[in-house]
Amino acid sequence: MDPIYRIPPYYYIHVLDQNTSVTRLEIGPKTFFRQDNERIVFEPSKMITLPPRHYCVIENPVVKNEDDQAQFDNNGQAKLLHGSLDVRLEKDYKEPFPLYPGEVLKQAPTLVKYVATNSALRLKAVLDFDDNGEQRKTGDEWLFEGPGTYIPRKEVSVEEHIVATVIGPNQAVKLSAKKELIDRMGQHRVAGENWLVKQLGAYVPLAYETVVSLENAYVVTDKKALHLRALKTFKDDFGQTRNNGDEWLVTKEQTETYILNVYEQLVSIVNINILTSRQYCVILNPVSSDGKNQLGKKKLVVGDKSFFLQPNEQLENGIQNICILSEDEGVVVKCIEGFNDEIDNVTRMPGKRK
Repeated sequence: MDPIYRIPPYYYIHVLDQNTSVTRLEIGPKTFFRQDNERIVFEPSKMITLPPRHYCVIENPVVKNEDDQAQFDNNGQAKLLHGSLDVRLEKDYKEPFPLYPGEVLKQAPTLVKYVATNSALRLKAVLDFDDNGEQRKTGDEWLFEGPGTYIPRKEVSVEEHIVATVIGPNQAVKLSAKKELIDRMGQHRVAGENWLVKQLGAYVPLAYETVVSLENAYVVTDKKALHLRALKTFKDDFGQTRNNGDEWLVTKEQTETYILNVYEQLVSIVNINILTSRQYCVILNPVSSDGKNQLGKKKLVVGDKSFFLQPNEQLENGIQNICILSEDEGVVVKCIEGFNDEIDNVTRMPGKRK
């Protein structure tokens, strides 16, 4: 083996002294004469060059003093921070640099990330550190929001690149909390809680927020209404308190478009019932003025009229036509339940005929 090694500029080798078991660094340009007790363990290799706006990650970095000079022990072996990482930036390493014995290039030169507008990086602390006066604990997560250039550091890992969800007219984004947090509106949220954001524009979820879905509004017309059910007790968009299991209608008189609350379930879309002047119907379990069903009762509705059946209301025999009588005809009716006959101004008893 040739004992002469010609090391070009910006190249380096690692030389092992077999007498002391110490490996040292030799940097070019130079002509190196290998001694009999020496062995080349790292052939001439090119130094690491960081182009503009690039960085690299070094594992087991060499220990340096305040003057940025490598430190050596009494045997001449470079001191290393074993198990540690060092993020080296182009602004700090304008010139190519070699790897000392024991150092490992964990990540090759990489372009720093530019975070565009309406996007963010979800970061996670892998070590405790001081982030410009804010103490970060291991496991903490936060956002680096664009526009801006993210400068990596060894205490932080990039978990996810987040792109904003665009909320258009008649849309809302449904969010879920992964842990206790304060949302962008200043509201306190607990783990597992869901809520809606209806503000138009781009929305970037926080580190502990998850986008569940993008909700579209239902269109409410003169002929269609929404039959809703409450999944838990809450106050709806109209300021009315709904108890768990309550059912109600949303009509055009209230709103033309409606986005379901996270605690609302769409039971069905209800079509309007239209009665002409020669039609009528009987509603079972009619809803009273307080919004409660009067179970077992009936209500007569005579046309001209249009109406929506309220939740749990039913038509007894559908929409029926009235009986048209000539001058020499009549009908015999039988009372099946006591009531006040407003036409004849008398009280009818069950079983009586008229």
